Amino acid sequence: MTPGLRKLTITAHVTFSVGWLGAAAAFLVLSIAGLTSHDADVVRGAYLSMDLISWFVIIPMCFAALATGLLQALL
Repeated sequence: MTPGLRKLTITAHVTFSVGWLGAAAAFLVLSIAGLTSHDADVVRGAYLSMDLISWFVIIPMCFAALATGLLQALL
């Protein structure tokens, strides 16, 4: 692997991994808000947001971090 490509894959891997951690932190904050709130609208909004974050942020970031990590390991 050329040095430029190696730097690109490491940068992508770190970016996806940090994004994954940030999304997990947002998921945790929303779950705490949903569990501690007494307002039904806040609870519903928190759980709907958690569903969107899990499907459209956490899962893609997880697979992207896995793919870039495997790419680094194999090349």
